[in-house]
Amino acid sequence: MLTIAKYFLLPKLFLFSLFLCDNKPNILVVQATAYNSVKSQTSDNPTLAAWGDTLSPGMKIVAVSRDLIKLGLDHNTEVKIQGFEGSYVVKDKMNRRWKQKIDIYMGLDVKAAKKWGIRKVNICW
Repeated sequence: MLTIAKYFLLPKLFLFSLFLCDNKPNILVVQATAYNSVKSQTSDNPTLAAWGDTLSPGMKIVAVSRDLIKLGLDHNTEVKIQGFEGSYVVKDKMNRRWKQKIDIYMGLDVKAAKKWGIRKVNICW
């Protein structure tokens, strides 16, 4: 039986999975950045994601590094991200140079993306 003291000493990753992951089997710590639908960050068509999906502000979307695709974070996979409410959907993939990384879509809000910066987060899917 867990006492209150032991409960609060459990690792953050376990607590994240216990309360937010709804019994999702995969949990991972990744580097997280943010991106926007602007030409300077993407391509000539900044609303077009790598799998052909069209992005628009307000959507809960995440791009993943290609090594995570091999782990099961494939197109349309639902993901929970520590620090964010609700679920996000994998609709975009990152350049091959990135590993163990996600990019959280923040529409046109470049200021919010810059404020987010680079962080380590727990994700589950």
